[in-house]
Amino acid sequence: MSRISKETMKSEIRKCGQDPVYFLKNYVRISHPLKGLIPFSTYDFQDDLLNDFKDHRFNIILKARQLGISTIVAGYAAWLLLFRREKQVMVVATKFKTAANIVIKVKKMLKTLPEWMMISEIVVDNQSSFELRNGSKINASTTSAKDAGRSESLSLLIVDEAAFVEGMEELWTGILPTISTGGRCIALSTPNGVGNWFYKTYTDAESETNLFNAINLPWDVHPERDEEWFRDQTKNMSKREIAQEFECSFNMSGETVISPEDVGRLTDSTTEPKHRTGFDRNYWIWEEPKDGVGYLVSADVARGDGADNSVFHVFRVDTFEQVAEYQGKPNHDMFAMLLNSVGREYGNALMAVENNNVGYNVLDKLQTLEYPNLYYSTKGSHEYVDNYTAEFSNGIVPGFSTTSKTRPLIIAKMEEFVRNEIIKINSKRTIKELQTFVWNNGKPEAMRGYNDDLVMSMCIGCWVKEIALTTNKRQSAYSDAILNSMLQANTKINTTIPGMVGYQKTTDPFGHKNTLEKRKQEAKKQIEEFGWIFKG
Repeated sequence: MSRISKETMKSEIRKCGQDPVYFLKNYVRISHPLKGLIPFSTYDFQDDLLNDFKDHRFNIILKARQLGISTIVAGYAAWLLLFRREKQVMVVATKFKTAANIVIKVKKMLKTLPEWMMISEIVVDNQSSFELRNGSKINASTTSAKDAGRSESLSLLIVDEAAFVEGMEELWTGILPTISTGGRCIALSTPNGVGNWFYKTYTDAESETNLFNAINLPWDVHPERDEEWFRDQTKNMSKREIAQEFECSFNMSGETVISPEDVGRLTDSTTEPKHRTGFDRNYWIWEEPKDGVGYLVSADVARGDGADNSVFHVFRVDTFEQVAEYQGKPNHDMFAMLLNSVGREYGNALMAVENNNVGYNVLDKLQTLEYPNLYYSTKGSHEYVDNYTAEFSNGIVPGFSTTSKTRPLIIAKMEEFVRNEIIKINSKRTIKELQTFVWNNGKPEAMRGYNDDLVMSMCIGCWVKEIALTTNKRQSAYSDAILNSMLQANTKINTTIPGMVGYQKTTDPFGHKNTLEKRKQEAKKQIEEFGWIFKG
């Protein structure tokens, strides 16, 4: 606007101060990679976003890439700093450069305003922070600084790529008091699997159980993008990358040990248990014991510090479907008695209990209760040993040993079972743990703050099914085939020769009747009885 009156200037300033959408559309300019400095012509979904920032103190944005959301957030911060006094804005991100880039965007927007619109000039200007004469200021910080924002009284906290922030729970706990007296928060990110602070906060916002306003912005909210654009952008991307970058899918985007597709398939197949029983109602049953069906129980014992649970699964051996499950915090004696009862109820099922540390307490109790079908293995080699052999052999230990050697093997076996649809999981509790069972620096484990007891118990079950049950069944089949191919006889092999004591002309070396001698005797008898026929 050129050569406008003071009254018009005042009117425009008032309009801009009341409405961030009006401010950005009419006065803010942004840098375009090809066109240079251009007016910020916002789209409808971006206008809605600005209104959400104004109307809600806490906003959490699940977004696709390339929607200009960080630029919109920078525009809102510029509006807040310019038209409100004594506002403190902090931008945090996993990388300092990322946070500083938003601060730089805010600064450029203000510096390219018409001179008369810049009602409060910049008085302190640093690379990653600046301050206006009205007392408002903004600075960038990295989330690796655990004290980020703790000493500040914040008016607005911006968390960029919040799903990728390690230790965001602790960071949020420290910052929350600084914005509790009227401050605001905008957390934005593409998805990064489930279980992290961003996932929990967003899903709680969707169910309206926290103060955040949930905003979902997939790729197709942009009016200039269609299926052809999407296909062109994603043609060289994996399913996980597409889910993360464009589709706003939590389940498909994470670095889970089990592929997101398989986790999704398992999630869709879960069912409610027929019975919820036990002293704490945490023993879930989908199928009662059936005659003639073999069962396997795989169990993991809690350490006893309250951080994890004692758990077990019951699987049908033939279909390897999960038919029962327990997850709770009983003492070791109670857990052993529950295992003893369940195992006997399911036809003296093979009982594989993880034997590390406190697991031996449960196994000792099961032995005292004379449970008839415990899993045993050879110490050191971890090879399965049947109950009869275990009773008369040295170096045999009860239970399954999860060690640095066996852990990757049983996890790989579980992944194989899931991928090839050999196992069927009915429990949503187990699936929930699978969703947070991730690769952490190359090591498969539960995400921080989550447990993997049910997952590891399932891994033991898969290993025992493959190694102890399937292999033994195969060996039995081989043995049966060998025995069936051998000729069974009650007589001993005759190794005598004529002239030796015990020599019998009527038997061959294998104890069978000597066919030639038998024929001679029968021919002689026929001649004696029927010789008259041949006379003549």
